[in-house]
Amino acid sequence: MSKPNSTDQIKQPHAVHQDPWAKLRQFTDARIGLGRAGTSLPTSELLRFQLSHAQAIDAVHVPLDVDKLSEQFQQSSVLSAYLPMQRLHSKATDRMEYLQRPDLGRQLDSTSIEALKALNEETYDLVFVLADGLSSYAISHHAKNFVELFISRLQEESPKQLKIAPICVVQQGRVAVGDDVCEALNAKQVVLLIGERPGLSSPDSMGLYLTWGAQRGMEDSMRNCISNIRPEGLKYQAAVHKSIYLLNESRRLALTGVNLKDRSEDSLLETEQTQHFSLTNLT
Repeated sequence: MSKPNSTDQIKQPHAVHQDPWAKLRQFTDARIGLGRAGTSLPTSELLRFQLSHAQAIDAVHVPLDVDKLSEQFQQSSVLSAYLPMQRLHSKATDRMEYLQRPDLGRQLDSTSIEALKALNEETYDLVFVLADGLSSYAISHHAKNFVELFISRLQEESPKQLKIAPICVVQQGRVAVGDDVCEALNAKQVVLLIGERPGLSSPDSMGLYLTWGAQRGMEDSMRNCISNIRPEGLKYQAAVHKSIYLLNESRRLALTGVNLKDRSEDSLLETEQTQHFSLTNLT
């Protein structure tokens, strides 16, 4: 038997064994049903894994482009009233120190605090803070669209317009840095948007933290969190719906945290239960 002249003539139609769970991949980004080639992953899946790993690393280390972010916000007529964007910095001087010293990322540096105190001649009801956190991609990809929708809904639903402070962006910031911003501006509430720790299927997941009367030293149990805000996770509309419910309840009760429960879906669940009960009666 003659040997093939090149490797192109060697065919291996059954080299990759498909996994019966592969059909479920249309419902999730989780790595399931990958199949196998011999005792290993197929080359295509290994390459996808390496790409996702590289994207997660980049999300942590790529600096937030504040100039580009500011341009995004300036293009929105809804957000123009809350500009120019206040550019702030935590006590972490660079990315390496930020990653090694979480405590420094939780506090603003003295220059930023003084800049904010110069603005607190007015009484603000709410301040939006954007922090790069552990994924600059999250803020650069989602912050503008989310804040724009959030404020639009507030303007539609609130009988009394809230006094919103200029939007603040904090470089090398962690969740608690929003407390310093809120305290320096003497604002009643802070909504902090931050890049969450990237996963291998979500390098740009954004988190939201709502705090009433925030000040330095507050415990995390005094905040409300909404996680995984992105088109492939919790979509903007759903996240804004939950956020505004919590915001309004926070204003009514003058608190946030473990004592403030998210009941934004209660009316929907009651409606569905009523409909199901009616259908049961008809049968």
